[in-house]
Amino acid sequence: MNSAVDLDNRPGGAPPGPVTHRAERRSRRGSHAARWWVLAVLAAAQLMVVLDATVVNIALPEAQRALGFSDGDRQWVVTGYALAFGSLLLLGGRLSDLFGRRTTFIVGLIGFAAASAIGGAANGFEMLVAARVAQGLFGALLAPAALSLLTVTFTEPSERAKAFGIFGAVAGTGGALGLLLGGALTEWASWRWVMYVNLVFAAVALIGAVLLLAKHTSTERPKLDIPGTVAVTASLFAIVYGFSKAETNGWGSGTTLGFLIGGVVLLVAFVVLESRVANPLLPLRVVLDRTRGASYLAVFVMGIGMFATFLFLTYYLENTLGFSPIRTGVAFLPMVAAMILSSTTSPSVLLPRVGPKVTMGVGYLLGGAAMALLTRIDVHTSYATHVLPSLILMGLGLGAAVSVAFQGSTAGVHHQDAGVASAMVNTMQQVGGSIGTALLSTVASSAATSYVRGHLPPTPDVVAEGAIHSYVTTFWWATVIFVVGAVLVAAIVPNKVPVPAEGEPVLAH
Repeated sequence: MNSAVDLDNRPGGAPPGPVTHRAERRSRRGSHAARWWVLAVLAAAQLMVVLDATVVNIALPEAQRALGFSDGDRQWVVTGYALAFGSLLLLGGRLSDLFGRRTTFIVGLIGFAAASAIGGAANGFEMLVAARVAQGLFGALLAPAALSLLTVTFTEPSERAKAFGIFGAVAGTGGALGLLLGGALTEWASWRWVMYVNLVFAAVALIGAVLLLAKHTSTERPKLDIPGTVAVTASLFAIVYGFSKAETNGWGSGTTLGFLIGGVVLLVAFVVLESRVANPLLPLRVVLDRTRGASYLAVFVMGIGMFATFLFLTYYLENTLGFSPIRTGVAFLPMVAAMILSSTTSPSVLLPRVGPKVTMGVGYLLGGAAMALLTRIDVHTSYATHVLPSLILMGLGLGAAVSVAFQGSTAGVHHQDAGVASAMVNTMQQVGGSIGTALLSTVASSAATSYVRGHLPPTPDVVAEGAIHSYVTTFWWATVIFVVGAVLVAAIVPNKVPVPAEGEPVLAH
């Protein structure tokens, strides 16, 4: 029985006095304010994890020169992080359910900060890669804990819509902000600062977590599904690694096919295991719910398509238009602004009126239109006329789709499953990004090679035109991917506002 009920039922049935009402109102206001501070803490941690997927890319050439490793080894600085992060996300999500989201969140923050400090101080290639792997490992603890804390903190519909909009904006724009931050730190400081900057994010989030989040209490002894954990971790590792090898070795390579087929077989084995064990790592009820399952699929398709925007548009701006790294990062800011605007307004304005099917579907179609407009680029086109309109359109479309998909991905989930449900969002985004990297890089390489062969001799002008042809080809592919995403959303997503997840106390008293 809570304190308000106790006061209302005191002897004599006297009504509560004005002091009581004022105290209750102050308590409610304080609780509401604290929730928004929790959102700020979670957003800072999420931004740190998302930034790290792109912030290192721009600093990589300088790091390579400083530490003296080869072009062949360079990919492992990126792949090492992706493999650890992608393969351990589901485990990280389940650990937050079993041992407490606050504990997992804090451990993830401290571990990520320590790994970043080691990476910044790296004196060789092996030390740098080990730090990146450790970042991926602790990021796999941190990311699902952050989203699950958000899920169980904001259960009131209007607050939930705003909170998920802000969190979705952070998740969606982090990659572009990483390009800007990576360029600025590399140009004005050192490549090492793309690692050290994480200490600032982690320190802010850690102080907030310690002060604001309640400690986990449980009377049940945690149980972990060991066979399921091994199966899905090995499966996700094989799939992510297989796609990374497809980018370098080709789709017909024995290594590529072996890992991809092995990963799919292990994934099927994981599903069979989860349907039979008493305490599954991923309860199938989490993904079989139509709203959540469709949202996971939407995030997956989005991860594939968004890759073309960041990678190939970066190539075009730097290699063709001659932008510096920091100018390239600034060039993406209009998309960031549009995505923030769309992410923060769509869940509260559009979602209640037209439903998730329409909101996400239109978002995908806007993304497809933006990619189609980018196919107009040429060697001599300008940023203002041929790139900027597409970036704004892309930001508006993906902001709406991302924020609503994030909200749907944890809709109606029991608080005991919030961690693993949140991990599924990050997993689908990560695997989608890996597929996009491999698929569209292969498409671009084939298109450039085909163009140059058809326009011999390979003069500098022919090579430059071949690069443009490769970018345009990938933009057409991305257009089709987004249109397919819109069709899938129209066919699968139920057009009703997602039900909030079951809440639980997360604020410290």
